[in-house]
Amino acid sequence: MSTKLKIKKGDLVKVMSGESKGDTGKVLSVNRVSNRVLVEGVNKVKKHSKPNAKHPNGGIIEMEATIHISNLMLVDGAGKASRTGKKLDEKSNKLVRYFKSTKEVIK
Repeated sequence: MSTKLKIKKGDLVKVMSGESKGDTGKVLSVNRVSNRVLVEGVNKVKKHSKPNAKHPNGGIIEMEATIHISNLMLVDGAGKASRTGKKLDEKSNKLVRYFKSTKEVIK
């Protein structure tokens, strides 16, 4: 069963715990079933690869691995990690995400 998540593809996030603590990056993909997120430049791992079309020589390739969503927080316009919430927008009459610290709407 998948759950409703606060982080979406394209968001700028900061790692709050783990080996990559303090790093920021853009969300590349979200797996709602396992609650894991692939973030650009975060949680780098080395993978042994056989020769293929993409890597003709094979060898050891450094790539990003997924990180659990509980270790991430969204980054607001000032570059600080902030909690998020949802509220009804008066202008468009739609439910929007916003930063609780600055009350700024997330685009």
